[in-house]
Amino acid sequence: MTDLSGYNPNIVSNPNNNIFGLPFTEEDARLVIIPVPWEVTVSYGAGTARAADHIFKSSLQVDILDVDGVTGWKQGFYMKDIDKKLLFKNDYLRKEAELYIDYISQGAELEKNKFMCKSLKEINEGSAFMNNWVYEQSIALLNKNKLVAVLGGDHSTSLGLMKALAEKHGDFGVLQIDAHCDLRNRYEDFTYSHASVMYNALKEIPALAKLVQVGVRDYCEEEWDFICANNTRVVTYFDKLIKERLYEGQSWKIIADEIIQNLPQKVYLSFDIDGLDRKLCPNTGTPVPGGFESEEIIYLIKKIKASGKELIGFDLVEIGVGQTDWDSNVGARILWRLCNIMVS
Repeated sequence: MTDLSGYNPNIVSNPNNNIFGLPFTEEDARLVIIPVPWEVTVSYGAGTARAADHIFKSSLQVDILDVDGVTGWKQGFYMKDIDKKLLFKNDYLRKEAELYIDYISQGAELEKNKFMCKSLKEINEGSAFMNNWVYEQSIALLNKNKLVAVLGGDHSTSLGLMKALAEKHGDFGVLQIDAHCDLRNRYEDFTYSHASVMYNALKEIPALAKLVQVGVRDYCEEEWDFICANNTRVVTYFDKLIKERLYEGQSWKIIADEIIQNLPQKVYLSFDIDGLDRKLCPNTGTPVPGGFESEEIIYLIKKIKASGKELIGFDLVEIGVGQTDWDSNVGARILWRLCNIMVS
């Protein structure tokens, strides 16, 4: 166990320590964060592949006191090193994907271009590799009785962790905070697109008993049809309808309690930062007007824990990298709150 007797949480963070300046090793930490530097299939703004490094640096400015009085950090948080080989693979395939997306966006026929066919094959194989890499990292930690979180990267990075949690826990539900449904089948012909992560999770993880989506405000007809056809397994709280209920006098507590009732006993949190109001995440990859304040989502997550349900893991994804550190600053503070709630 890490000896905290000589650690002073009130002074400037030591950059030689780990995330949030905490002096824990991976072996001693209760919660281990896996950074996944991946954004190969992003379809609009890029930059999130390097978000984890920016969040780590911003985390050193976070005061070591949870505003809810939670001292879960004393159980230990640790972020693994960013895998440089995975980042290199991301950078190579991202360039391939940019060329491919530009090609198909002009209405060109894929079958007539052998180079583009080869690129698509490489991108899909690379994304499958990333998913398996995350799974192997996750299951190894879960087998050591660690709590595990993924720090993206784009939203596709969380599938491997969900697969590992299914193997460890059996049936579970997903609470997805997101501006998008992510229920497209092979968006832009990418099997493991960031826009397909929940479609793939429902398809490939039988133990995923319930998907509850909150804050969705940008979706296509295919996704709407999927939700309607799978309404016993997928429940979507659209941002528009949530706002209308609030405008008509219902409280966020009433809506939050209803959301929680739809979740099974074991819950995985998938937190796409674009579920928040864009003022909190201006450089996220696919911003959409609307969304939540951060405290509204933290309130919902705390209510899940208070209900007696078990939070078995989480991801925090799609945090952008801009000219200022605002996105990573917000991301670091949300990560701090999530980590403390997770271990409380």
